[in-house]
Amino acid sequence: MDLLKTLVEKGLRRELPTREEALAVLATSDDELLDVVAAAGKVRRQWFGRRVKLNYLVNLKSGLCPEDCSYCSQRLGSTAEILKYTWLKPDEASKAAAAGVAGGAKRVCLVASGRGPTDRDVDRVAGTIEAIKEQNEGVEVCACLGLLSDGQAERLRAAGADAYNHNLNTSEGTYGDITTTHTYADRVETVRQAQGAGLSACSGLIAGMGESDADLVDVVFSLRELDPDSVPVNFLIPFEGTPLAKEWNLTPQRCLRILAMTRFVCPDVEVRLAGGREVHLRTMQPLALHLVNSIFLGDYLTSEGQEGRADLEMIADAGFEVEGADTTTLPAHRGEGGGCGPCGESASCGGHENAPCGGFEDAACGGHDSAPVPDEVPAARTEQSARTDLVTVRRRGAGTDLAPNA
Repeated sequence: MDLLKTLVEKGLRRELPTREEALAVLATSDDELLDVVAAAGKVRRQWFGRRVKLNYLVNLKSGLCPEDCSYCSQRLGSTAEILKYTWLKPDEASKAAAAGVAGGAKRVCLVASGRGPTDRDVDRVAGTIEAIKEQNEGVEVCACLGLLSDGQAERLRAAGADAYNHNLNTSEGTYGDITTTHTYADRVETVRQAQGAGLSACSGLIAGMGESDADLVDVVFSLRELDPDSVPVNFLIPFEGTPLAKEWNLTPQRCLRILAMTRFVCPDVEVRLAGGREVHLRTMQPLALHLVNSIFLGDYLTSEGQEGRADLEMIADAGFEVEGADTTTLPAHRGEGGGCGPCGESASCGGHENAPCGGFEDAACGGHDSAPVPDEVPAARTEQSARTDLVTVRRRGAGTDLAPNA
């Protein structure tokens, strides 16, 4: 396909595809799927080889969140029967993190439910970061605490945090349909605060909430413009007791197309396969390793994931290798402060030197004549049978007396 050839060439140059090209990836047929995976795989290997970075989640505070995010089992009004507990003590969190590090995790992600941290909460997390780093030499720590207030990102950085996660989740145009207690702009501002404090920004999306192909392209293009170092791609886990419990819109094939599109738009970024992979990709998970270069090991915040041992076997059997602590994840050109987003592009990005900041569809971004797609691609309603048996509430690890899955 001429489309895939064009996308590979652009990905190897770190050049942004056109919106039409990105939409065309999502519109490819199942007969073309392996060609799409192979093409995006060339871009993935160019920048990350066959390495897979492992990340491990520690849920510091679970449930009872005042926000109304429709996808979340911890939301205001959720009746999902999840674990609910207040802040873990630093030694408890460090013990949980150590299990993930022992399983091969290079980064520990500390997450707490809520709108955003108080200054006292930041102090708590600072103590937890210190405890984790004292016991696990070389481990990266990413905090995910919600919306940040002025000065909090700097305090987390001073405490030893390496990164901060705050996802955009969906397109700006549909954000109000998913959440009403804060805005899309609030999320963008928190990511920018993290970047301004010198933290590595992590921001991604959730697919499968009933969005259109255009919405998916919008949010991934917005992420490219925001220029985080890592982009987690989550697939909705439809928890009973949440407003989106009946949204079963994904097939393994659609998930792979979404991951491929994300890789083409963000070629040299750490694309992470995140929540929902077991529920929606199922036996097709190994194919996703040709598109992503990062996954979560073991369980998630409120749901159980694939056994950690199975994760490691899957990586080895697919011909990939776990990235070691002595290896730098990102390509050299994406060193500190040197990303490849608008406002920070070098001539080596290819074809961007005449583009205005954020001017993704400017003619300088590359030819627009190679994408044979319709003007608009409607939402893909696949009518997939609900696999509620694959949605398992986490009952082990942080907040329990049972050993974590790592």
